[in-house]
Amino acid sequence: MKLKIGYKELIASAMTQIETVPLAKAQDLLGDSNTVFVDIRDVRELEREGMIPNAMHAPRGMLEFWVDPESPYYKPIFGEGKRLVLYCASAWRSALATETLQRMGVPNVSHLEGGFSAWKKAQLPTVDKASKP
Repeated sequence: MKLKIGYKELIASAMTQIETVPLAKAQDLLGDSNTVFVDIRDVRELEREGMIPNAMHAPRGMLEFWVDPESPYYKPIFGEGKRLVLYCASAWRSALATETLQRMGVPNVSHLEGGFSAWKKAQLPTVDKASKP
């Protein structure tokens, strides 16, 4: 089967429309109370690999529903006007998700250059996923 557009083209197109936060700048944003790192990976990835300290987990499959105030799944943190820095493992899912949130009208949304893999490779701080009570 030949697709009209493949994942590489989708990602490349998204990258021309979104802001990518370099690792060094992201590290500086880590302690900023007006910035929320949003981990969109599957929970199994978080449990296996850890996550960025104080990041919020918003599974990719629920992101649009959590962001939309009209959704029954809305999470108020997305309406606080804070800078959102999305990330996944390799910055593919986060690029597509960032583009989607921009299209929805979410302001001040970007994604992490290289994703969590690059973050870990740069030996930046990580924490284990907090377990639910």
